[in-house]
Amino acid sequence: MRIPLSWLREYVDLPATETGRDVQAKLVSAGLEVETVEQLGADLKGPLVVGQVLTIEELEGFKKPIRFCTVDVGTANGTGEPQEIVCGARNFAVGDKVVVVLPGAVLPGNFAIAARKTYGKTSHGMICSGDELGMGDDGSHGIIVLPPETEVGKDAIELLELVDEVLDIAVTANRGDCLSIRGVARETAIAYGLPLRDPALIDVPAPNAFGYPVQVSDPMGCDRFTARTVTGLSPEARSPIWLKRRLQKVGMRPISLAVDITNYVMMELGQPLHAYDRSLVQGTIGVRRAGEGEQIVTLDGATRKLHAEDLVITDDRGPIGLAGVMGGANTEIADHDAAENGGNSTTDVVIEAAHFNAVSIARTARRHKLSSEASRRFERGVDPAAAAAAAQRTVDLLVLLAGGTADAGVTEIIAPSAPHTISVPADHPDKVAGVEYGREIVVRRLQEIGCDVYGQDELIVTVPSWRPDLVEVNDLAEEVIRLEGYENLPSTLPKLPSGRGLTHRQRLHRRVGRALAGAGYVEAPNYPFISEQVFDQLGLGADDPARRVVKLTNPLNDEEPALRTSLLPGLLGALRRNDGRGSHDLALFETGLVFLPREEQGVAGHLSVDRRPTDEELASLDAVLPEQPRHVAAVLAGAREQAGWWGKGRPADWADAIESARAVAREAGAELIVRKGQYGPWHPGRCAELVVVVGGAERVVGHAGELHPRVLKALGLPARTSAMELNLDVLEAVGDDTPQAPSISTFPVATQDVALVVDQFVPHAEVEAALREGAGELLEGIRLFDVYENAEQLGDGRKSLAYALRFRAGDRTLTVDEASAARDAAVALAGERTGAVLRG
Repeated sequence: MRIPLSWLREYVDLPATETGRDVQAKLVSAGLEVETVEQLGADLKGPLVVGQVLTIEELEGFKKPIRFCTVDVGTANGTGEPQEIVCGARNFAVGDKVVVVLPGAVLPGNFAIAARKTYGKTSHGMICSGDELGMGDDGSHGIIVLPPETEVGKDAIELLELVDEVLDIAVTANRGDCLSIRGVARETAIAYGLPLRDPALIDVPAPNAFGYPVQVSDPMGCDRFTARTVTGLSPEARSPIWLKRRLQKVGMRPISLAVDITNYVMMELGQPLHAYDRSLVQGTIGVRRAGEGEQIVTLDGATRKLHAEDLVITDDRGPIGLAGVMGGANTEIADHDAAENGGNSTTDVVIEAAHFNAVSIARTARRHKLSSEASRRFERGVDPAAAAAAAQRTVDLLVLLAGGTADAGVTEIIAPSAPHTISVPADHPDKVAGVEYGREIVVRRLQEIGCDVYGQDELIVTVPSWRPDLVEVNDLAEEVIRLEGYENLPSTLPKLPSGRGLTHRQRLHRRVGRALAGAGYVEAPNYPFISEQVFDQLGLGADDPARRVVKLTNPLNDEEPALRTSLLPGLLGALRRNDGRGSHDLALFETGLVFLPREEQGVAGHLSVDRRPTDEELASLDAVLPEQPRHVAAVLAGAREQAGWWGKGRPADWADAIESARAVAREAGAELIVRKGQYGPWHPGRCAELVVVVGGAERVVGHAGELHPRVLKALGLPARTSAMELNLDVLEAVGDDTPQAPSISTFPVATQDVALVVDQFVPHAEVEAALREGAGELLEGIRLFDVYENAEQLGDGRKSLAYALRFRAGDRTLTVDEASAARDAAVALAGERTGAVLRG
């Protein structure tokens, strides 16, 4: 919200010496986030005056139209003679009043003005547009044309209010009252301890039976609707300069007088309004939910199909506006320019000032992807009691500036409601803040924000209508604390028990990260939000548990409304983006939480803030949260080892993905069983199932291998991309990461090689497991060093696996017979379990 300091001073008598920076410091201390203070006109230097165009000569022979003008600037140029100026704009004529900058002046951007020869003429100054003066878009797209009554020679810097300070405030979602000059003025008055001249405190006529007919069919969606009628608006009336400038300073574009007035009042009081052309409204104005399939053409020219939950404004024809979001084109106010183009200018208007349900407006705005200044305010909370005052303020301005006549009829429909009251102990803010404020300060601060406060030890607080965000005792405590100053809260650092350091889980997390980084992987953290469409792209079955997701009520991105059940979507997206930017040799990893919904859904209760929650309260809170195990995942593509003078290098493949899983298991001290598997996105012939033993039973904790070509195509990934994902929490539970000193024997090793022929479908892991078990305690190590396939020598569907077996005893030198016996026992068990036979 942009707040011009000159406008703010109308409602708070700030000291004349106070600058925008001073006000910024006060508001920041009160809890408002004032991001910047813009100095309008700080680099502007006159003379800048009002001139009247006397003559226009069209210059010929140039690529674009050029005009040579003489302009009367009075005595501002020191001579009283007409000023000769060359100008390329076409939106002004002889007799028009314009803004002229004379030689010696400096425009925004350090643009110095001097007499110069151009297009065969000497130009003594410039005729200015709004952009050249830093005013922003005024809708003219050309030279500023001033009202005919403007005095020639008048200082245009003062006339156009070019020098000002504008505070840019980032208003949080709970402070809808600060989306107005009125709301910020109230906060400023409190911060300075000054009285507030509330612009909403004006005389408003009582409702009567003569107002424009209105029927509200949904009082839950619209609990207040005020309608006023103004007739006889002058078609020639224009928005005055002060009105246009204030709209420009708050970031709005002037459009036409009636629309500018409604926007002005909205910015002033925070109440969105809408003006209907009375001649285009047919019958009673209604408020109801849309019928499924109804359509409306909004003011932006878009045809929108309505949803049954949309709240709409109607007449006898049907919808004429999306309530609280945007009006309809069929009742749009027509200005003077429209009349000049063959249309009819609006002379009679119906003013709508209503209060709509915040949730309903927010959902409609998001559903139609249509955010407006009105919807932005309604969804954050608008003061319902300000509707009548805003309508009256609009009527007064239309009568004053457009020569209209206010009808005596006043329509006001109000759904019965009681003011919101909160019972709060007088010392509750003291307990929350850890500071002794005392009852007097608590009552005074609550009264300053507009609350009615009664009681002694137990206060009965009636919340003001403009603060719908105050709903419970802690909200009131926060108001007292922020107004007393967050900076005055004592800082007490927690006292941690010495010697504990990181938790076991934190240490494992760090070790896994270091191990993967040491293996050449780069950590790539990702957002935990995903689209459910990604499960189809990953090839997961319809009944796959990973498809059960936790959905966010208000996601950052409507296309990604769910929390992840796997780390792979984010990592593969990062790999795709990097590959698309020219980084083709990639190895990425991530450790993070995944979110698994519980079978039974629950609702979390509110925890007290004046004490530490009990273990039972924390347990009940955890019980309704989704399960959040920590996973680790890695993805690879491109070259795993670069080619160079040292060798040919090699590409990353499924074996690298499996090895990354083994590296993680080693850090956790867990024994990982690797065997052939088939799941989701992995290639069925190049997928390993990763298993650990938990409580005597095997449990699958992840998969690793090469991704399926269909998945690569669906996600736009490089060929032969490989991936791994593991449940790190399960590995931590079954692992023993106690450091083990290596066993070093002084006796020599005995090496035996065996080549076994097995069927091609038999996994190497099963053969190795059988050899390891059969060899017994003398086996120190086993390594697969060759895989050979030849149908002529081995037969169809057969392969040869060659292993190097290392035997060693801790107390003696093994004999050849002992090593051979252990080898034979290993081969025998492998033959029994896998059908392996010695090659040759």
